[in-house]
Amino acid sequence: MNKHHESTGPSDEQQITLRGPAELADALPYLMGFHPNDSVVMVALHGGRGRFGGRLRLGIPQSAHEWPSVAGQLAECLIKGSERRGGRPDAIVVFLCQDPAEGETGHQTMERLRPFAQRLRTACGALDVPVLEALCISGDRFWSYVCPDARCCPAEGNPLAMPGTSVMAAAAAYAGIQVRGSLREMEARLAPLPSAAMQEQLRALDAAGSALVPKLLDEASRREVGGTTLDLARQLMKRLGRSPAATPSLSDLNDDRLITHEEAAAVILGLQDRETRDRAAEWMEGPEAETALRLWRALARRCVAPYEEHAAAPLSLAGWVSWSTGDEPAARVALGLALRLDPAYTFAQLLHEACNQGLDPETLRRCLRGERGTRTARRGHAAGGRVAGARSARSVRVQAAGRRRTRPGSARPGSVSGARRVGQPRAQGRRGTRTGR
Repeated sequence: MNKHHESTGPSDEQQITLRGPAELADALPYLMGFHPNDSVVMVALHGGRGRFGGRLRLGIPQSAHEWPSVAGQLAECLIKGSERRGGRPDAIVVFLCQDPAEGETGHQTMERLRPFAQRLRTACGALDVPVLEALCISGDRFWSYVCPDARCCPAEGNPLAMPGTSVMAAAAAYAGIQVRGSLREMEARLAPLPSAAMQEQLRALDAAGSALVPKLLDEASRREVGGTTLDLARQLMKRLGRSPAATPSLSDLNDDRLITHEEAAAVILGLQDRETRDRAAEWMEGPEAETALRLWRALARRCVAPYEEHAAAPLSLAGWVSWSTGDEPAARVALGLALRLDPAYTFAQLLHEACNQGLDPETLRRCLRGERGTRTARRGHAAGGRVAGARSARSVRVQAAGRRRTRPGSARPGSVSGARRVGQPRAQGRRGTRTGR
């Protein structure tokens, strides 16, 4: 077996040394925060002791024809992303995680994915970063594509450790690190409603679209719709806040009951306006964050066919609030779903990139606080009957500079606004329209 050491610190005071494929396979859920089923995961290693660095996850492409191009893109993304964060990886660990298909064994799954593993190893090697280990995890067993020794890595694979019995599990429990379940379970919390409720929600979305879309395309009425949308969203957040959260499944079910189909449709359509969505992103910390996250998840579940793409806005908001409150695994899942629905959704693109690069969300939080403060100050001036002519030239210059720093429209990572200006609608889909990214 290829003996090597990878150290990771669940906390600043503790480091864990992992030896060999078995401990690497067991560590994967703790590295990601969930079990990444149907995924390729790549983790950068730094230094002689193999300190864990950046990591990325992508759903395994169904078509083998995509594997060469995807392998090259993933290798370049991980390596160059690590360089931007300050250090080129010294090695990479690859995980291919997929349950056996119907009628297939775990060993057959491993062999079917072997060409993809080889493509990934070749792509990393072409960029002068070796793949230290490549593992396939399937059917509660794991295989190494790197180790040739059948005595420790037999053809039938090795069983995964029982949950909670490994050194990594003990260290994670000590550090307060939790594994939330599988990626499939996390995505299910954001998936559309079951078929029994789909038709009612569809009718509500159709009605809201007929009423709101013409207004969203008009500059004057668009602002009115934005204000109404945010007021309704605040009311729903207060309603959710009065109902304490339970276990995830019970909480989601209860949240769905507390929001009518018409209320959900009105907020979903209103959030398609970029400026309204950006203002909703200000509910990112403190008591607002928890109820806002519950609302965005509930709204994502209401985006039934053919309105699936409309979920990009609430999913992106859910990802942003999760990232802002320190839940990076949930943030990546929500943002990944948003980009799966709409790969060109700029808001999700920027947040996903910033989260994956390990940037501090406080930079964006300061920007949003500044927007809220500026807006509050303007309302205060208007209420006091002040006029612009009464301001000193110095005050005007200071406020203008503040707006330049915080106004939407920046293309920097972490910006809350997209490339399209409000009032320039996207091409209409089958139903409804969206006026920003």
